[in-house]
Amino acid sequence: EGNPYTWWVGKANEKHYYWGGSGPGIQKCACGIERNCTDPKYYCNCDADYKQWRKDTGMLSYKEHLPVSQVVVGDIDRPGSEAKISVGPVRCQGDWNYWNAASFITSSSYLHFSTFQGETSADISFYFKTSASDGVFLENLGNTDFIKLELKSATEVSFSFDVGNGPVEIVVRSPSQLNDDQWHRVNAERNVKQASLQVDQLPLEVRKAPTEGHTRLELYSQLYVGAAGGQRGFLGCIRSLRMNGVTLDLEERAKVTLGVKPGCSGHCTSYGMYCANGGKCVEKYNGYSCDCSKTAYDGPFCIKDVGAFFEEGMWLRYNFHSPGTSMKDLVSRTLLSSTDPETTVPDLNLNKEELSFSFSTTKSPCVLLYISSYTQDYMAVLVKPSGNLQIRYSLGGTREPYNIDVDHRNMANGQPHTVNITRNERNIVLQLDHYPPTSYSLPTASDIQFNSPKALFLGKVIEIGKIDQDIYKYNTPGFTGCLSRVQFNQIAPLKAALRPTNASSHVHIQGELVESNCGASPLTIPPMSAATDPWHLDSASADFPYNGQAIGDGVNRNSAIIGGVIAVVIFTILCTLVFLIRYMFRHKGTYHTNEAKGAESAESADAAIMNNDPNFTETIDESKKEWLI
Repeated sequence: EGNPYTWWVGKANEKHYYWGGSGPGIQKCACGIERNCTDPKYYCNCDADYKQWRKDTGMLSYKEHLPVSQVVVGDIDRPGSEAKISVGPVRCQGDWNYWNAASFITSSSYLHFSTFQGETSADISFYFKTSASDGVFLENLGNTDFIKLELKSATEVSFSFDVGNGPVEIVVRSPSQLNDDQWHRVNAERNVKQASLQVDQLPLEVRKAPTEGHTRLELYSQLYVGAAGGQRGFLGCIRSLRMNGVTLDLEERAKVTLGVKPGCSGHCTSYGMYCANGGKCVEKYNGYSCDCSKTAYDGPFCIKDVGAFFEEGMWLRYNFHSPGTSMKDLVSRTLLSSTDPETTVPDLNLNKEELSFSFSTTKSPCVLLYISSYTQDYMAVLVKPSGNLQIRYSLGGTREPYNIDVDHRNMANGQPHTVNITRNERNIVLQLDHYPPTSYSLPTASDIQFNSPKALFLGKVIEIGKIDQDIYKYNTPGFTGCLSRVQFNQIAPLKAALRPTNASSHVHIQGELVESNCGASPLTIPPMSAATDPWHLDSASADFPYNGQAIGDGVNRNSAIIGGVIAVVIFTILCTLVFLIRYMFRHKGTYHTNEAKGAESAESADAAIMNNDPNFTETIDESKKEWLI
């Protein structure tokens, strides 16, 4: 009764009160559903609170609620009670039938299966991928009856059969090439009333069956997938072949058949776009996977943020060179020329770099990120005391560093913000959150090479040697908040710290790094139109962030707001005065009630009324008279 004291949190941060072996909306454990709990008064074994250890186990299989992000336990103030909760790993399984495939590598290769039983109805579907212009997909023969599906040309798929009334052929013609080495779906159906064929999303081709004649398809030979009867066989891949609801095991049969290989290559040509954020698609014989090693993301599709929460005083340093690397070795190694960026260092003279990360904080000032060098060059991203963002470049050639001040909003507001910085020689492109990218340019006197980068710092700068005074001032007490998706060129320092790889030896941490995605997705509020944006400037040459004077629209809007507030105040005062006047001069009246006489001595209200009512009195008086006869 009521909400339980313990629950778990899943996708979308929703609370769930059911447990393993149970389902959504059922506040029971598996034993409660099966009615075999230790104590029949409870719906979970653990609720019995016996001295002996009991357990409730089961699988959470409702995928819309998974994965489990946290478990909350309440009602812990019970002396002598003990409990242990463990959550196992998430296991994801793909659709075996969907990826069951075979590759036909010669025009004479084929797979054979038992005779297709489709006397009165046939439902055949599969996917194919090829670069050949024609070939037989499958065929099954009888004495005179047959059924066949084939690629007749680069733009035509044919479905033909004969049930004893003569051959029937249905052809679907595609406006685009079907031998483009992309996956295409074929669905063919036949019953006693009609037959149909559809390819991809093209219009369905239908052929009505004759009103009289044979209706049963009588087949005797084996079912051939690929070449048959000396015809040119199919060259390419077929997968997910289903016939009357049964998936044929192409992979298992291909393992023992010459000229046919289990699985298909080339999945990345069709599904590689699902590897996001720079993830690389890797071919597998029965599917594909995404390699996220060169990104700041994780997960099967490289879309899971990898980040951490920084407490005050914590810092992370990523050394661009391996421990013990000499300067001679350092000069001979570069990031761009290496095949393994996790074990190498950036180019000693960077003409360009890409930096991206997300952060959230409520403390300012602080240093978000700092890249030092073996020279005086450095790059820094700071939050100023006002909460505004500043990007600082010092590449030599000028007395003062080049600063990019983003003064349009307070970035230390506790919300997640995304920063993307790209530099190519003198040109710098900055994008914040959902705002359009903005271009800047280094001064003509500035160098364009970032010489000898040494280390990347997050949270706080711990560097030996001379440090810029503003950096030193903002460095205390340090960054407090969340950082995620941090990536400098092909290096992801936070991911290297949280995921053991070859690059982990480059990382040094002060404090305990607690993993968190920091709610890293930025606000998705669309940009305001020029008519409603108070920061919009009429000048087409104005650069973002906007540092111009307040525009007329903003003044008019402020005036309207002030006028509305004044009107509300005046109306409130008038209403108060009217109420006070009515209260002071209200009419004071009296009222009089008539009560029945004798109410004081009557036993009840009804008795008082009866005593005072003349009808009752008269009746009583009449009864007291005496008559003489």
